[in-house]
Amino acid sequence: MTTKPIGVAVIGAGMAGRAHLNGYRQAVSVYGAGLPEVRLVAVADAHEPFAADAARRYGYERTETDWRAIAEADDIDAVSVVVANHLHREIVEGLLAAGKHVLCEKPLAPSVADAEAMVKAAEGTGLVAATGFTFRRSPAVNAIRQQVLDGSLGPVQHFNGHYWCDYGHNPDAPMSWRYRGPLGSGALSDIGSHLVDLGEYFCGPVRSVQGAVLSTQVHERPVPLGTTVGHSADVRVGQEREPVENDDIATFTATFASGAVGTFSVSRIARGLANSLGFEVFSKGGAATFELSRPAEFTLADAAAADPVDGYRRVVIGPGHPYIAGGLPMDFPSVGHGQHEFFVWQARAFLEQIAGVDGLPPCPTLADGLHNLRVLDAIVASAHGDGRSVDVQPLAVPSRTVPSLAVQQ
Repeated sequence: MTTKPIGVAVIGAGMAGRAHLNGYRQAVSVYGAGLPEVRLVAVADAHEPFAADAARRYGYERTETDWRAIAEADDIDAVSVVVANHLHREIVEGLLAAGKHVLCEKPLAPSVADAEAMVKAAEGTGLVAATGFTFRRSPAVNAIRQQVLDGSLGPVQHFNGHYWCDYGHNPDAPMSWRYRGPLGSGALSDIGSHLVDLGEYFCGPVRSVQGAVLSTQVHERPVPLGTTVGHSADVRVGQEREPVENDDIATFTATFASGAVGTFSVSRIARGLANSLGFEVFSKGGAATFELSRPAEFTLADAAAADPVDGYRRVVIGPGHPYIAGGLPMDFPSVGHGQHEFFVWQARAFLEQIAGVDGLPPCPTLADGLHNLRVLDAIVASAHGDGRSVDVQPLAVPSRTVPSLAVQQ
């Protein structure tokens, strides 16, 4: 354990970047004492007004316009990388070479080969090198998972998940990096990566994928007249239009090494559903459901009630569930929480790993991010092969499926 102050920075001041910035700011306020001093040092963004606004809002000391300034700074120890996917490899490798701990947003890289190089760059450094799968920090997700692992529900037989968004529904919304790149780098990579990770969080590693379909429904978009950020819906556009290169919709099935089956549906053009992530797990001893629009609750069906009142019951999240006790200012039953808290708890876990504090479960590694990309790569191969079954390279560390559930301090 170290008592040395930890200087933090975030590269990327867009929508997800702001969530990381706020996460570090709040991380010292949850779960009591234990962390050394955390200094909010810098925000970097190629568009300086974004960086300046974010630094002001979240209390960071300075701004930069080049990630290399972050790598070279002696007062920065830990960095979140929250920029366009194709930039991840160069930045992460540069930060690791400079001795910085790194938390990189998902998807880890634009290709498996890039991710393999990033994993190799982290080997032997002794640095924390993590991938940001924030939904693993959901109290409800972990409460359901506890029921699976402790035998109340038992092993999952079928995971059915969707992640439906509508940020790409309007064909006149501006072009951005999200719509460029090969099939598989669109909705599948952007939001499907989260859904695949959740499927494996419950069922263990995917063995193969089948029946994949990748579809582009909006074929061109107008070129923006200004700098885009987030999903860029409020940026003015001109008359010129560019082709959309990647996928709006992805559907596929998966077979897990455990024998469980997964069915998955992903869309960025699901009108009226801004951020609809949800799933059902069907197990030998019961079932459970979760929907992100109601993040502080889930439903559960098990053997606790007999006929004729057997069925799903609503469970409201409280301090008896993971992450809540000490993780909220009002850690009281039924107070509730939102998605922002996932980033706070992720930032806290990352900082604890750096400090050597035994607290929250550790963040997923770059190797986990690489494995996620291998699953996505298999889905793309299945789609190009008219839905044929494609095997996924096995995980090097199969114990990943049952990490510690001790998520309270």
